[in-house]
Amino acid sequence: MQVNARIDEIVQSEIRAMSIECDKVGGINLSQGICDLALPRLVREGAKDAIDAGINQYTRYDGIFELRKAIAVKLKKYNKINADPEKNIVVSCGATGAFYSACLALLNPGDEVIIFEPYYGYHVNTLLAVGAKPVYVRTMPPDWTFDMSSLEKLVTPRTKGIMINTPGNPSGKIFSQNELQALVQFAVARDMFIFTDEIYEYFVYDGFSHISPGSLSGIQDRVITISGYSKVFSITGWRIGYCVCHEKWAQSIGYINDLVYVCSPAPLQMGVARGIEGLSDDFYANLCVEYARKRNKICDVLHKINLTPFIPRGAYYVLADVGAVPGKTSKEKARYILNTVGVASVPGSAFYHDCAGDDLVRFVFAKKDAQLDEACRRLQKLRL
Repeated sequence: MQVNARIDEIVQSEIRAMSIECDKVGGINLSQGICDLALPRLVREGAKDAIDAGINQYTRYDGIFELRKAIAVKLKKYNKINADPEKNIVVSCGATGAFYSACLALLNPGDEVIIFEPYYGYHVNTLLAVGAKPVYVRTMPPDWTFDMSSLEKLVTPRTKGIMINTPGNPSGKIFSQNELQALVQFAVARDMFIFTDEIYEYFVYDGFSHISPGSLSGIQDRVITISGYSKVFSITGWRIGYCVCHEKWAQSIGYINDLVYVCSPAPLQMGVARGIEGLSDDFYANLCVEYARKRNKICDVLHKINLTPFIPRGAYYVLADVGAVPGKTSKEKARYILNTVGVASVPGSAFYHDCAGDDLVRFVFAKKDAQLDEACRRLQKLRL
């Protein structure tokens, strides 16, 4: 029997694959972006209270009002985006679910979307799953800069959108005001959608600031802002994400969300709403301080063992140069590290459409101190 031809283009995430390999050897998993830090008490108690109050049924297709209202207040305060909770916000099953629903609603098979690499693999696979075509712009270390002329060369009559992931996974790149302004002008001139992934918006370091593309003037009708609370509240398994856009797109995205996911879990939506409403600015500021400390800890060790890290400005991943590690490909190098010292990373090839990432691996530092300390101790046993 024949299956959908698209499935041939979609491969298992290398992140998932390395997590499985890590479990086999009992290693420390610095491959998958699973935050194992404690979730905030307000969020946990909010979900429990909702369960006890009987909020356990289907919600409206775009999420409970309490959460959409809380997101709208947060958007205005933090992102400088004005959004009507009744018209512009769709709660979905994680940021991944929001992006998938948006792609199904807005893209036709064969439409092209510009992706910056190194990229997050789920962005690419989501486009492939809906029959769209990713086209790639290379960013260059150490600051992950790009050339606007590279984008110009990619444009065809089928180019429908651009994905901006800021802060970026895996690079930690934070797009600057000037870069965003240039990309906005580029998209407007060609009547393109701007999809964003801002799931790491609160993880910013070294005095940098997060700028939401949707806050820039004159483009509110074409930006699909995507984010969620999996990372900031350490609830990756709860699957609470959302998208924000013009009402003419939000309704279609909401209908697709209803078709594919029905709704995110109702009591968990209430827990997240409680957290957004109740947590102070100090919570988010302390988050940056704590994660910057973890970043510095692993980067210092990587420097010592000759795996030069590209210091991330945001998110909680670090790409490291593993040219000195035995192996021809990044997969071989990542498995060498895992088999030698029991620390799992993600091969750099998972973030490029060609072999450009073969001297890179990605480490996650969103771990409890005891686990991160042990990973650092093990990494220092590498003899390169």
